[in-house]
Amino acid sequence: MDKHFKHGYKNKSNRANWWDYSNPAAYFITICTKNREKFFGEIINTEMVLNDVGKLADKFWEDIPKHIKGVELGEFVVMPNHIHGILILTNQKPVGALHATPLLVVNNKMSEISPKKGSLSVIIRSYKSVVTRESRTINPDFGWQANYYDRIIRNYEEYLRIEEYIHFNPENWNKDKFTS
Repeated sequence: MDKHFKHGYKNKSNRANWWDYSNPAAYFITICTKNREKFFGEIINTEMVLNDVGKLADKFWEDIPKHIKGVELGEFVVMPNHIHGILILTNQKPVGALHATPLLVVNNKMSEISPKKGSLSVIIRSYKSVVTRESRTINPDFGWQANYYDRIIRNYEEYLRIEEYIHFNPENWNKDKFTS
């Protein structure tokens, strides 16, 4: 490890250190906005009504499989201050640019610090990047929290529970832990 980075400059990862996040699997993703601000719209009569920024978040999520081979989408919802979605990585070899990968080189070990092409972190970083860039043309204050939450979905029953949770999230907004 480079002596300049051993005491910081890297957020502790929420990822499971025993798992390769480019493995084929279904992943439950939650991404919150900066300070859980309600950038995406509001819940009216248990239904999510997207504003223009929310429509961008929705559109760019739907576009993920168009840009990254080997990714399928499960249930997804944009909420006022976060998104929930299921990303399914298949066994197809991913293609596409890592346009959001920072050009940080430490001791010329780029391959050690760069996430794998097609990995969950690359997909989420690219999604957050495009939503941020386009949303700031509408609301210059838009931002995401630094990280995101994920869960490796382990079986079909769990998949169904998570799918139901996402689907009914607008109805349960007042009980949601991400309500601010």
